[in-house]
Amino acid sequence: MQEAFDNEQFRAAGHRVIDALADHLRRTGSREGPVLPWRDPVAAVHDWGPPPSEGGGLDEGLATLARWVEASNHLHHPGYVGHQVPPALPLAALADAVVSLINNSMTIFEMSPAGVPVENAVVRWMCGALGFGPHSGGVLCDGGSIGNLTALVAAREAVVGSHAGETGHQRLGVLASDQAHYCIGRAAQVMGCEFVPVASDAAYRMDVPALERELDRLARERVRVFAIAASVCNTPTGSFDPLEPIADACEKKGLWLHADGAHGASVVLSERHRHLVRGIQRADSVTWDAHKMLMMPSLVTGVLFKRGDAACETYAQRSSYLLDKSAKEEWFNPAHKTIECTRRNMAVPLYVALRAYGVRTFAEHIDHTVALARQFAAEVQASGDFELALDPPLNIVCFRYRPSGMSDGAALDELQARLRERVLHSGRFYVVKTRLRSGLFLRTTLLNPRTTIGDLRTLLETVRAAAASGNDERGQ
Repeated sequence: MQEAFDNEQFRAAGHRVIDALADHLRRTGSREGPVLPWRDPVAAVHDWGPPPSEGGGLDEGLATLARWVEASNHLHHPGYVGHQVPPALPLAALADAVVSLINNSMTIFEMSPAGVPVENAVVRWMCGALGFGPHSGGVLCDGGSIGNLTALVAAREAVVGSHAGETGHQRLGVLASDQAHYCIGRAAQVMGCEFVPVASDAAYRMDVPALERELDRLARERVRVFAIAASVCNTPTGSFDPLEPIADACEKKGLWLHADGAHGASVVLSERHRHLVRGIQRADSVTWDAHKMLMMPSLVTGVLFKRGDAACETYAQRSSYLLDKSAKEEWFNPAHKTIECTRRNMAVPLYVALRAYGVRTFAEHIDHTVALARQFAAEVQASGDFELALDPPLNIVCFRYRPSGMSDGAALDELQARLRERVLHSGRFYVVKTRLRSGLFLRTTLLNPRTTIGDLRTLLETVRAAAASGNDERGQ
């Protein structure tokens, strides 16, 4: 163990790792090798067996690390256009490595005397960007699922009290669009509440008249709705729920408005696209993932409250070994604001990146990805053999290959699934799929600054080639 902590050995290993990662960035940027080196899951599990009882030394450890990189999904490759996970900004990744070595827990201030102030600065910046006032606040957490749960627990406490419904005399409810991320329904389940999906309109946004009908119905059935969770934006299509009329409904009924801005809250940084989240400053709470459009290493989620003490009032517990005073007295201890205890220092990579590049760089990146999505959508529409599900509201594009004469139905859906599998196995692109009202669609999320319209044209050609190879197989 003393050898493992040798500083010169660490220095040499660090140089080797950074050189290898720089080569990885060069290769992926040059479109060398596959995006996803596909392996059968059973074979992959077999490849990575349990560690040995006797180690092979530093060289063995570094060789294992290099092997792991090669076997991974290469998000820095321009052909990665899949899930809402970006290629990590290299500087942020370096900051993340520093955070790992320093390893200050973000539970209380004295365990992270530099990390807590930096997180406080990041939270204040996020709140200001959303248009929240001087009494706002929040905390960073590990991902949108925990973030949304944290916000909705605070909503229940604020509207009905944390013990409401325990006796079974009162049913509690949370409403969200039928296109909302599944973690909203899961949060309601964890809280012992009812999740009520609200119908979406033709553009996959929450339908406000349907929302009003659901609120009236639930009132007649004596369900106490305490929160509405708006999607900003949703995962299937990137559509934004209309915040202003939803906020009006919340004010009229005395409900908490939560905006799940995991993906889309970043557009507040863009003057060109900020209108998509008009009304977000009226929300009582917002979740905002920096590990999406701000290209931070996973995970960095802001849980942001218009009234900053809302979270502290929710998680008001004492523990003599950690929290022995009230949250008001210990305002500097993040553990008062979250269900998590030991937390990774998530703020430093974002803070360092903002200090290095400025907010404007990220705003320009957002504008670029939206423009690229719209250019790609135009190519799809003009193709003749592809169709678009809807005009992309942001940087998610849903499309499918439709041969001449093929109508909607199971055969068309099965074709998209087969084509996606062939594209993945080719290694040229990583795309995902989503099921919409008219069937199964291929889905791209454009977060990678290395992806060009040329790459996306090649993606269409790759799908066509996959369709042609399937036709050839059937012909044989």
